[in-house]
Amino acid sequence: MDPLKAQQLAAELEVEMMADMYNRMTSACHRKCVPPHYREAELSKGEAVCLDRCVAKYLDVHERLGRRLTELSMQDEELMKRVQQGGPAASPTPTAGH
Repeated sequence: MDPLKAQQLAAELEVEMMADMYNRMTSACHRKCVPPHYREAELSKGEAVCLDRCVAKYLDVHERLGRRLTELSMQDEELMKRVQQGGPAASPTPTAGH
């Protein structure tokens, strides 16, 4: 595949994944923090605080998962390189806390 097309495809996929994450986060936090029948046009202080915390947690978890998946992907690549080179295919050492 042409490198420029591959880069464009990667950018489009990233935008699509970010839009999906945003939609999931919006839906989950709205369901958790805003009652189904609105009483007022504006968010109450409690609803606003709930939404702030929900979004912060959602983004934090998303970032942590992304880092962990990147680590696992890098470990898999290293393992595949070793196997292809005929080296030992020892399992990677687990990271602290996991």
